[in-house]
Amino acid sequence: MILRVPAHPIHASRFGSVARSFFLLLFTLVLAACGTTNSKFDKTAGWSAEQLYADGKQEMSAGNWKDARERMTAVESRYPFGIYAQQALIDVAYINWKDGENEQALAAIDRFQQLYPNHPGTDYVLYLKGLINFTPASAFMTSVTGQDPSERDPKGLRASYDAFTELVNRYPDSKYTPDAKQRMAWLVNAIAMNEVHVARYYYERGAYVAAANRAQTVITDFEGAPAAEEALYVMVLSYDKLNMPELKGDAQRVLDKNYPNSKYPTQGFKVDKEWWDPWGWF
Repeated sequence: MILRVPAHPIHASRFGSVARSFFLLLFTLVLAACGTTNSKFDKTAGWSAEQLYADGKQEMSAGNWKDARERMTAVESRYPFGIYAQQALIDVAYINWKDGENEQALAAIDRFQQLYPNHPGTDYVLYLKGLINFTPASAFMTSVTGQDPSERDPKGLRASYDAFTELVNRYPDSKYTPDAKQRMAWLVNAIAMNEVHVARYYYERGAYVAAANRAQTVITDFEGAPAAEEALYVMVLSYDKLNMPELKGDAQRVLDKNYPNSKYPTQGFKVDKEWWDPWGWF
């Protein structure tokens, strides 16, 4: 007689437990795969500072400011002590300026000047700082509206002038110095014209003493600036309103001597001014 050992039956409950475990594991693997697929792939992982910087320069040349900023920022964060990090910080300032982020651009410049006060590229950094303050985002609309740029807040104009002045004084032989000097000449008159606008504001509101004093500031502090012509005209009008014929006569004689063909006496404040238009530089 042959005895047969009965096979152990697989209980349904045990089979169900195994199946659940299998499907739970499969579900977990699927979720992990999905997570990997949806996560952002960084193609620059493992890139050298040179690779990152070169790619960033290509993005800058193409005007892709967002990608360029990411590359240059990556150079700074991954390789903070190399020469590429120094140049990348300068480029970040430029990128932010071109992308309309002037405050971030100036912040990058301030950080660069603190970290690398004697960097050989400081002349360019000063030039860039002057440009950023020279052309705030709102100023670009003046080419459309025809608004005199000197009517805007003079704080940026003065900051631009200070940066260019430092460039000219510290680096007289820099290739950026000639252009900086031209902009400085424009800025001097723009700042002077801002004073004239204030003087006109006072005059048009009947504050004639304040108007005359503000106009006098232009004559004494900005000697030779084209804005002096209108400043003298404001002084003539203000002293006339104040019934001060001697002071009026003095201002009129200076106006006639220095600007014999002045149109202000006949055209008033409606005289067209072309001196202030800086947009040919861009």
